[in-house]
Amino acid sequence: MIHIAYLGLGSNLQQPVQQLKTALSYLACHPDITLTQTSPFYASKPHGPQDQPDFINAVCQVHTTLTPSALLQATQTIEQQQGRIKTRHWGERSIDIDLLLFDDLQLHSASLTLPHAFMMQRPFVLVPLYDIAPHLVLFKSLDIHALKKQLTCI
Repeated sequence: MIHIAYLGLGSNLQQPVQQLKTALSYLACHPDITLTQTSPFYASKPHGPQDQPDFINAVCQVHTTLTPSALLQATQTIEQQQGRIKTRHWGERSIDIDLLLFDDLQLHSASLTLPHAFMMQRPFVLVPLYDIAPHLVLFKSLDIHALKKQLTCI
């Protein structure tokens, strides 16, 4: 069965634009993942500690035969391949890949929550997600134009 998933990508270290492009390339090369859409890249202020560089963010849509947990594992492997080291909560990182949505699945486990637990509070996720999937029901009550003012499209 083919599933539709949306992934959020972010980086603020080691050439962030290149980090996102590399992660997208790894996703596109995965045998069980087809990269179908990618949003523009956006610059945003850090969500967590402010003593770190601004982030570059994007969202992509993939079609996959993987389960949600297997897709999460695949994204974590890509993060490791790109040298991600977790130093502090919501801190700087070379790459972060979050599983935002997986079909219409709602899931709450120790390792994964779907839809992503914090995506509705993050313009750097919502704006690029809207760019590639404006039909999603979650956008019915949001003012995307106001959220776009908080980001810079690069």
